[in-house]
Amino acid sequence: MADFKSLSVFCGSKSGNNPAYAAEARRLGELMAERGVRLVYGGGRIGLMGVVADAVHEAGGEVVGVIPDFLMHLEVGNEKVGELSVTDSMHSRKSRMFELSDAAVVLPGGIGTLDETIEIMTWKQLRQHDRPIVLIDVDGYWKPFLDLLDAVIEGDFAHLKIRELISVVDSAEAVFQALADAPEPDQEVLTSHL
Repeated sequence: MADFKSLSVFCGSKSGNNPAYAAEARRLGELMAERGVRLVYGGGRIGLMGVVADAVHEAGGEVVGVIPDFLMHLEVGNEKVGELSVTDSMHSRKSRMFELSDAAVVLPGGIGTLDETIEIMTWKQLRQHDRPIVLIDVDGYWKPFLDLLDAVIEGDFAHLKIRELISVVDSAEAVFQALADAPEPDQEVLTSHL
């Protein structure tokens, strides 16, 4: 699949301690708007979520936020850019984001970002989708996660090809090529368990 009209972006509700995280989030948003690719994101106005949404919006792109109702009550929903879809739970938020997008891109983030990333990878491993997933490994942020995947493989809890469920790049500039080049998931990623 090379024609991406809509990307889910998973990222932190905080900006982190490295200015490069926000810089890559901003650049990703600019590139998405330039290419006419709609942003589907967690709907927050704070952290990297707010940075990427503002960047897409300011560059004239389309933004769809998906946020659970309880977070709206905490007043973190971004009602200033694009469309905001309110869901009844975190689970339905992830499902809705998946429904609205052609692929996923992951920026640095916390345990919520990890949850979203692992779930979308698991769905891919279980052959529920074949959409590309790209991690932007800003300044080595995702190295511990990638090391954990290697440990899972070395411990014989997953096939070596789980690493092909995701593509890893070091900048927003490399995202669209990685999306285009993403391999189809190998059947053996699933069947090696059975």
